[in-house]
Parts: sequence; C-alpha cells; structure tokens
Amino acid sequence: MKNINETQEKILDFYSKYVLRNNKKPLNVFTFCEEHNMSESEFYGYYANFDQLEEDYLRFFLQQSIMLIVADENYVHDLPKNKLLSLYFTFIEQLTMNRSLIIYLLGSEKNNLTQLKKVWSLKPDFVAFVKSLDLSTPLIDVENDRMEKLEKFKNKGIEELNWGNFLAILKFWLEDTSPNFEKTDIFIEKSVDTGFELLDVKPLRKLVDLGKFLFNEKVKNPS
Repeated sequence: MKNINETQEKILDFYSKYVLRNNKKPLNVFTFCEEHNMSESEFYGYYANFDQLEEDYLRFFLQQSIMLIVADENYVHDLPKNKLLSLYFTFIEQLTMNRSLIIYLLGSEKNNLTQLKKVWSLKPDFVAFVKSLDLSTPLIDVENDRMEKLEKFKNKGIEELNWGNFLAILKFWLEDTSPNFEKTDIFIEKSVDTGFELLDVKPLRKLVDLGKFLFNEKVKNPS
C-alpha cells in the first residue's frame, strides 16, 4: 500500500468513515460506490472485496512505521534491540491515532489474532524487518549439511519468536485500558528484553558443538 494514489486513498477514507459510523461493512460494493459517487470499476481496480481492503489498513500502518524509523539518520548506527523497540513504539503510535478503526477491524477477534487473516497479512513485512536486524549470529562454521539445516532451523525460530511477540504486543494494546496506553509501553520494553535474553546463543552453541563432536566421532570416524 505504499505510494497509494488519490483514488485509492479516497476509497480507503470513504470506507473507514462508513464502518466507524455504522459499525458494519457496507451492504455490497454497488451500494458503497453509489453512496460515494464512484463507479464499481474504480473500486475493483484496487480491491476484489471489502476483506481485502481491510487488510490494507494494517499493512499500511506497519509499512509507514518501518519507513519512519529507517528514515532517521541515527537508525543505521542503532543496536538491533533499539531498532525493534522503535518499530513497536512507532507502530503502536500509528494504531493509537486510528484506534477506533483498529478496534473495528480487530476488536471482536482480539482473542484469536493468530488465526486472523488481516493480521497475517503483516507477517511478510515484519519478518523482512526482523531479518534486516541480523539477529542470527552464526553458531558455528558450517561444515556440513546437518549443521546448515540446524542453522536454518535456528533462524526460523528467531523469526517466529519475534512474530509471536509482535502478536502479543498487539493483543495487549487492544485490551489496554491504562491512560495513554502506558502499560503497553511497559509491556513492549519487558517483552523485548525477554526476547533478547532468549536469543543468547551461548547455551545453544554448546549444544551444537556437542552435536558437531558426535557427528565427527560417529559419522566421519565410525569405530
């Protein structure tokens, strides 16, 4: 949803105002377009249905958040942990400015976000951001296929750990009733701290080194 044009922006604006005033989707595309003096072909030029349109809001807020933090001149020199914190705080700020719309989009499903298609549409952009942080310090020098597979498994685990934390933060914010959602800020800091502690590779490195030793002893040099 980057660089949306005037027509697409108009469709999104009309739709958000409609659902916030009526607390439901329009009856169909025809009535929605008729009410806003648009042709159906204009709508279908961007979206096949209202569900697809709704997914774009969350993607836009995440993409905007990433662009905002990356544009900061200090971003490139910042630590991965601070970059991740910046993304979370910026994204939640974007959502807070549009909380009524987000509550409409996700409120009824806040206890089941892991199955919600609107949220899963965010995963590719989020995972790409996590990969850009280069959180995966190599455990060992890869010398064989088994070690390479273990390395890939670890990298996938890092992505899923952060994706799970992202969903937990979103759910916490949806349920937060504290002034200025200050408890969400605290939760973000504590959850990121915990996540980076779990990324400590020392215990896993020892386990992999043991596996490497056993591989060399039992496979390369069978008795």
